[in-house]
Parts: sequence; C-alpha cells; structure tokens
Amino acid sequence: MNELPKLDTKTTKESIIKFIQDKVSEANAKGLVVGLSGGIDSTLTAYLATEAVGKENVFGIVMPSTTTPTEDKIHGTDIAKILDIDYKEMAIDSVLNEFLYVTQYKTENEQLAIGNLKARIRMSIIYYYANSKGYLVSGTGNKSEIVIGYFTKHGDGACDIEPIGDLYKTDVFELAKYMGVPEEIINKPPRAGLWNNQTDEDEIGMTYENLDKILYQYNDKETSKDEIAKNLDISIDEIDMIINKVKRNAHKSKVPESPEKTVMVI
Repeated sequence: MNELPKLDTKTTKESIIKFIQDKVSEANAKGLVVGLSGGIDSTLTAYLATEAVGKENVFGIVMPSTTTPTEDKIHGTDIAKILDIDYKEMAIDSVLNEFLYVTQYKTENEQLAIGNLKARIRMSIIYYYANSKGYLVSGTGNKSEIVIGYFTKHGDGACDIEPIGDLYKTDVFELAKYMGVPEEIINKPPRAGLWNNQTDEDEIGMTYENLDKILYQYNDKETSKDEIAKNLDISIDEIDMIINKVKRNAHKSKVPESPEKTVMVI
C-alpha cells in the first residue's frame, strides 16, 4: 500500500476540539495563545482553538522579522481578523539584533543558529503573554515535522498542547480545506521564513506527499526499505535520508535524559 488512509475530517475535527477543551479545563486555564505565522499549520490551529474555546479566549501573536515574506505577515493578521480574535503584531528584529550585539559571536553555522534563535525568541514572547493571561500555549506542529525533527527545540517545538501533532502534513491540508481555511494559505508553499528564500520542502529534501508516505510505511515495521522504495518509486538513499532524520532528531521530542543514580548497599 503506497497511500495514506483517507482522513475522516469530521471526526478528526471533533476529536481535536474536544482534546483542546479537555486540556484547557484540566489546566484551569483561561484560554490559548497561538503564534500566527501566516502558514497553514498555525492557521488551522487557530481555527480549531477558536472553535474549541471561543474567539474571546484565543490570543494570536504575529512576529515577523526581516526574512519573513510580506505575504506571510499579511496572512497572519488576516487570519486574526477573520476569526475575530484579539491579536498583537510585533517585529522581533530589535530583540534579535540586541542578542547578536551582546553575544558578539560568529560561527560557520550562523544561518541555522540565527534561524533557531528567531524561533526561540518568538516562543519566549508567546510564553510571556500566556503566563500573563493565564493561558496555555498551543503548539502548531504536525506529525510529519515532529517525527523527523523539523522544528526548533525550545522554539516552535515548545508548547503546552499540540492539537495537530498527530496529523501528517497531507492530513493538515485536508482538514484545513474542510474547515474553510482560505485557499491562498493552503496553496502557497510551506515555509518557516527563518532566512531568505527558504521553503520547507527544499530544506527537508522532498515533497510532503512523499515524506508522509515514507513515514506511514516506515511506521509499519513489517515493511522493508526495499518495499517502500518499490511502492513509492523512489531511491533507497531518499528513504535512508528520512530514517536518519527520524533517528538523529529523536532527542527533540524526549524529556531530557539523566543517568540512574547508584545506590550503596550497606
């Protein structure tokens, strides 16, 4: 089998909404904060959050930088207006530049380091507002990106709940269509905007469609790499690339590990 099972959009939507309601209630929280990047994941999350707890209990934050495409910034604020939720827009460049000025550190991995720093600055801002309001932070990560570690640890990977965390990226597109997310957001290329001209699929090294098919079949322990390659008509090298990402980045989704203490026997 080389296709993912078709998503039951109605039941999935209802299940996620109940999940959000339950978790907000369990935490005795007043609502949810969502970072609005203008992309499909954060937009779908905002739609679900608004339906779950009401527009008056959702706060959106749009945090562009100089590398954020103008279209994404506009889409972020547009979604807040469409959903009629309270929101704030603030550029993060002054905070970023102050950090870089204070540290005065250059590295060969500067683009990646600064990209991750942007994600962590954004999450610090999100948690500041969440703490101030007594809200939970809603993550916006999907299963495809979580499994391969395509997120910033303690950045966009930090949250209190992850409403779409069990949806493959292709599922996200289906649910977004079902919930009426604007087509211009669904149809544009996914991108984090952490540096200029970045797109998610270029950085991952393949389309989300192929990624999801590999992850789905890899999850079936009885399916070999050779079978996956044959089923999807792709190379073993491409499969190995994804499997290596899964293994190498597994630490991102784990609680930090500690060695077991040694107890003296007297």
